[in-house]
Amino acid sequence: MSYFTDLAHQYIDGEWRTGSGSWDIIDFNPYNGEKLAAITVATALEVDEAYRAAERAQRAWAETNPYTRRDVLERVLRLVEEHTEPIVEAIIDELGGTRRKALYEVRAAQEFLREAVQLALRCEGRILPSPVDGRENRVYRLPVGVVGVICPFNFPFLVTIKSVAPALALGNAVVVKPNQNAPVIGGGLIAKLFEDAGLPAGLFNVVVTDIAEIGDALLEHPVPKVISFAGSDRVGRHVSAVAGAHFKRTVLELSGNSALVVLDDLDGAGLDHAVDAAVHSRFFYQGQICMAANRILVDRSVEREFTEKFVARVRALRTGDPRDPATQIGPVINSSHADALTALVDQALAEGATALVRGRTRGNLVEPTVLTGLAADSPLLRQEIFGPVVLLVPFDGEDEAVRLANDTPYGLSGAVHTAHVERGVAFAWRIETGMMHVNDSTVQDEPMVAYGGEKFSGLGRLNGDSAVEAFTTQKWISVRHERTDFPF
Repeated sequence: MSYFTDLAHQYIDGEWRTGSGSWDIIDFNPYNGEKLAAITVATALEVDEAYRAAERAQRAWAETNPYTRRDVLERVLRLVEEHTEPIVEAIIDELGGTRRKALYEVRAAQEFLREAVQLALRCEGRILPSPVDGRENRVYRLPVGVVGVICPFNFPFLVTIKSVAPALALGNAVVVKPNQNAPVIGGGLIAKLFEDAGLPAGLFNVVVTDIAEIGDALLEHPVPKVISFAGSDRVGRHVSAVAGAHFKRTVLELSGNSALVVLDDLDGAGLDHAVDAAVHSRFFYQGQICMAANRILVDRSVEREFTEKFVARVRALRTGDPRDPATQIGPVINSSHADALTALVDQALAEGATALVRGRTRGNLVEPTVLTGLAADSPLLRQEIFGPVVLLVPFDGEDEAVRLANDTPYGLSGAVHTAHVERGVAFAWRIETGMMHVNDSTVQDEPMVAYGGEKFSGLGRLNGDSAVEAFTTQKWISVRHERTDFPF
């Protein structure tokens, strides 16, 4: 099977279809510019057909024995395990990720599928006491119905599965709109896996399209009750506003501006480990990760030694062909993103920043850049930098580190490195983020742990029990076992 030939289609109600729009989305390899596929866009009519198919199929699926739903997810997991290598190859081609990145994404997706397998059996109701004698209160958890999923380009296989697998496990149906830069990995490939696993038609649908064609049809449609969106806070604001106006629940995984903080008690191996964590936190998948460390905050007492080691490590990073095993940094997703990153660095230098490392831009290959000496009021310190550009910022003492780390409208992830774990935990409590990691990378995601951000980094949580909250609703049924003396 050729993924980019056989799976580059719409998938609606169990059928692979060509969209009826008047233009095509072209899927390019971001490294060499090769055209991988052309997909005619879906129209608002096909969005409606996908949602209606999901609505019809969901009713029977919700009544299906949860052990049967579990079996389907187990088969999907086995298929992913059996097809790891071709999926990895496809991720390298469509996303420009290195083999290391692609393997990480596939293996993480397997872990989230394992959690979803268990989730199918973890949806529990409760019986609650009543102040009224003879009354029984039953609280049931029910699937919400249909979930709309809008996924990003950077980890489309993993991020889509993070919503789709638990939603289906809990008895819902889904309609997925993959990112235009990842229509196969984030759409058609996942549809094929669930189809081959025996998921009934209509429960999983893919519409490859764009807002220029359908407007807000995905958000305004009356069928979906929950919209799960991962992407920028700019688009997330719009998703939230439109969905909220139609009384839909949203789960939003949005932008970040994470800080990795190096405290003053590190030396030797501890400082080396902090350097390694900082390099990974910023440059994994070219820094195109919402959890990536935009800012490295370093106590002045260790600034010189840390900076020397960090700069040496960054200079040694190899940028190039993601298929080359020696490559650590591949291309960014497209030329407009490469140009924007170059302009961002040029502007920072014009405003007085110093480049400790100044990478070149060659096509979509953007080499690492390390900037320091930014003015305290520089907008760059407070925005997301979605690429291989990092800011080094010195501080004096923990209180200033906390102030700097929190001086951003975002609050997704972060990390602190220290020789004393409990000092790190106490520091982590003071940072306004949804996630904080002691002596580790800012880039972390585990199947059972609540994932999400504060401030402009999102609403709601995913993973584990949080997915149950996201994709189910509660229904109260009371039972009166005795006659009631009504006041009227």
